[in-house]
Amino acid sequence: MSPLLIIITIAAYFALLMGLSYFASRGSDNSTFFTGNRNAPWPVVAFAMIGAAISGVTFISVPGMVVGKGYAYLQMVLGFIVGYAVIAFVLVPMFYRRNLISIYGYLEERFGRSTYRTGAWFFFVSKMLGAAVRFFVVCAVLQLLVFSPLGIPFVFNVIVTIALIWLYTVQGGVKTLIWTDTLKSFCLIMSVVLCIYFVAANLGFSFGEMTDAIASHHTSRMFFFDNPKEGTYFWKQFLAGVFMAIATNGLDQDMMQRNLACKDHRESRKNMIVSGVTQFFVIALFLLLGTLLVIFVDSKGMSLPDKSDELFGMVATHPDVPVIVGILFVLGLISAAYSAAGSALTSLTTSFTVDILGAHRKHDDRGLTRTRKAVHVAMSAIMGLVIIAFYYLSDQDAISAVYTLASYTYGPILGLFVYGMFWKRPVHDRFVPLVCVAAPCLSWVVQKVLAECFGYETSFELLIINALLTVAGLRLLSLGKAKAAV
Repeated sequence: MSPLLIIITIAAYFALLMGLSYFASRGSDNSTFFTGNRNAPWPVVAFAMIGAAISGVTFISVPGMVVGKGYAYLQMVLGFIVGYAVIAFVLVPMFYRRNLISIYGYLEERFGRSTYRTGAWFFFVSKMLGAAVRFFVVCAVLQLLVFSPLGIPFVFNVIVTIALIWLYTVQGGVKTLIWTDTLKSFCLIMSVVLCIYFVAANLGFSFGEMTDAIASHHTSRMFFFDNPKEGTYFWKQFLAGVFMAIATNGLDQDMMQRNLACKDHRESRKNMIVSGVTQFFVIALFLLLGTLLVIFVDSKGMSLPDKSDELFGMVATHPDVPVIVGILFVLGLISAAYSAAGSALTSLTTSFTVDILGAHRKHDDRGLTRTRKAVHVAMSAIMGLVIIAFYYLSDQDAISAVYTLASYTYGPILGLFVYGMFWKRPVHDRFVPLVCVAAPCLSWVVQKVLAECFGYETSFELLIINALLTVAGLRLLSLGKAKAAV
């Protein structure tokens, strides 16, 4: 596939993105940036959330997962649906009642300033690392397809791409993200459906033959009940999915910033349920495509790539595949990447400005705008540096890297909210940061002990272990505190 054709595809998408961003951000102010003025229609937010939950990592990594894990990921996605229901009926009403700009304001009300800052810093680290991993995968693919053939170094690739994302998010914030995520959802779904169609046509399959070939293929196994010690075991995946959804959606400023843009908690609840169920079917499409890609590779006598993340790109750019498949691959990839990185920058800017700097308390509207824009530039620069670091350090499939990082960094956040909601006794606020740092460290020790002493492979349930250790630490900090909780 010609680098020039890829550049034209990216330029056309970005022009459309900038046009949509311009119309969405007209008349915007700080309220528009932080909360979208809380007037977004819930069906639009629900459709946008499909794309918001799917990053460039999903687009590249999930089809390749079928090689080693089949459709085991859908077990986790089933857990996501339950987690979304918990968010919709428990967390969303609580956040709306408090009229929060940042969801971590709850921690200040419940525990105190030290806990509030701790939650905000853990979110900052979680989102920065997670977003960087997701975006690094996309930059690596663009480097392979476009920049390396033109002799352009990876650092320049990252700088240009981050600058483009900063450009379309700098003004409109959440309101812009909702409408650009709607475009992203459409492009992603269209891309994967059309890729399935064209690859199946290349293989000479009718619709019935395609479904039979996928159903009978060894990579299409979905449920794994046979070995509890394996990472693909159903209940491990399902329960991890429930808590992962709560932590990375309900307790994530990035995702909740969109949900809190609806008129009230009832509208937001509808959005959460619809987007959670729809996400299952969209992920299933990616896995079906993955099986077709494996069948294609086998039919051509090719070898599977060493890294499963490379499977989709290898087939999409194969000479026997129509050029349109390569264009759709690039279109889906950049739509996922730009939106995910843009939303991460917006949420990081919001959380750092409001939670860590407290700028909304110190400045008038004009001063707040200046601070917000300066922070936005700083977040862009930091993300670029982290992406470059991942480029030289990464050695596992990206989707696993994302959830492994989330298990360590979101665990303390999950533990803080669980304790705050289910236990009324206050804690020694100034010691909470120690608990939140100790919990991930102890989780790592537990993971190693289980593996070496019992042969137990810890999967994403590491998040649950981490959260439980945080809750246990908070319980110890509550000893001797008789004052009633807020």
